[in-house]
Amino acid sequence: MRPSGRGTSGRLAFGLVGALLVGGVVIRFVAPERVAWVQAAVIVFGSLIVQATPFVLIGALAAAAIEVFVPIGTLERLADLPKPFQLPAAAIAGMGFPICECGSVPVARRLISKGLVPSAAVTFMLAAPVLNPVVIASTFVAYRGRGALWTMVLGRFFLGLIVAIAVGWVLGRRGAGELLRAPAVADGRADEREAVTLGRPESPWRMFFVHLGSDFLFMGRFLLLGAAVAALIQTFLPQSLTQVVAGLPVINVVVMMGFAFVLSLCSESDAFIAASFVQFGPSGQLAFLVFGPMVDVKLVALYAGTFRPATVRAILVTVAVVTFAGALWLGVISG
Repeated sequence: MRPSGRGTSGRLAFGLVGALLVGGVVIRFVAPERVAWVQAAVIVFGSLIVQATPFVLIGALAAAAIEVFVPIGTLERLADLPKPFQLPAAAIAGMGFPICECGSVPVARRLISKGLVPSAAVTFMLAAPVLNPVVIASTFVAYRGRGALWTMVLGRFFLGLIVAIAVGWVLGRRGAGELLRAPAVADGRADEREAVTLGRPESPWRMFFVHLGSDFLFMGRFLLLGAAVAALIQTFLPQSLTQVVAGLPVINVVVMMGFAFVLSLCSESDAFIAASFVQFGPSGQLAFLVFGPMVDVKLVALYAGTFRPATVRAILVTVAVVTFAGALWLGVISG
């Protein structure tokens, strides 16, 4: 499932990359003394793409394998656990299912239709894109060699876990009819109908490569967009302004959450973008890494098409408040 605006995001990403190239040519002839700026932007852009692309590919491989080869019943067993353990177990289950944030939304809807407690399904939906091993590995590589390495890796894991469980707790015992939009609730047998096909069954390996190509291209567009924006900000935004904003203890967290919302990056690659904002401290970067995979432009569209408005508001507000508070505490603890 993909938001309807994916074509717009692709055009915007490639448009920004094209703007970098055209701008470089224009500056080369109009203001040759500023060619160094363009070179710096291209270096930042290229380095982010080179570092992040392998993890985007690994994430697409894992997501495609889960989509085709892992039965959904594996997660449905969470419903057999005692009620107090379902939310933590659903969050921890995200470690074993390295799916991107876009893929986790339809999985959560399907789990609810299969009878899993809705709050546990939403907890899994939010936790999987942050806690899965591909994301943790990419975060480690992005911050390798820095003093804040374990602060960022462990902080992202535990704060993501807390935020996901907090949202599930806020949603409480609400039933499927209270959380999901009416068409999705009425679709209780949709998954059974999806399994019925006419003619020759499609090869699992063909489905795997179709999902792989679709996910990789989809996530790659947002990587291009994020890398281009990060390169432009790092190169052309006045350093004095950046330093002022980054030096404000509360504002810097809000700004980084805003960046995460607008850029709509894939969680497999966002650590490299966050790490490039060297002016911002660990608290702002952590807010970027936890908030983005749970709430961004493309996810809001997916949430609105899947859940009722009250549920969407509860998710957005809870994620924002708990992420903000957790990032500020990290800033206090880390000094």
